Amino acid sequence: MRKIAIGADHAGFPYKEPIIHWLSTNGFEVKDFGTYSADSADYADFAHPVAAAVESGEFEKGVLLCGSGQGVCITANKHQGIRAALVWDLPLASLARQHNDANVICIPVRFVELETALASLQAFLATEFEGGRHQTRVNKIAC
Repeated sequence: MRKIAIGADHAGFPYKEPIIHWLSTNGFEVKDFGTYSADSADYADFAHPVAAAVESGEFEKGVLLCGSGQGVCITANKHQGIRAALVWDLPLASLARQHNDANVICIPVRFVELETALASLQAFLATEFEGGRHQTRVNKIAC
């Protein structure tokens, strides 16, 4: 079973449960790293644990949600083994996987409809990394 880590701050919280439901319904094992309410919360408190879980290899991919998607994306990308991508539509979701081998999708909840978020997540999870010349580029990311 494919394992997915998910986390959200207060702004991302409204999409977290529907996304968990979609993932579970589609055969994914999901671990929820919080937040667990719409009370104000700091995005880094959820982005770091999700990124660490993916970086360790315990989880195949991560899903991070916040208002703009920027905070969780910036935070997750501080982890050497993470390639987090800010995604707001299907082409970006596919390209993040095909060309960048992204392993964490960051969704800007205040800027996309839930249906678009779910479709983008589906595309992200279904798309394979192309490798080849893209692998050469991905190899140059780490500091």
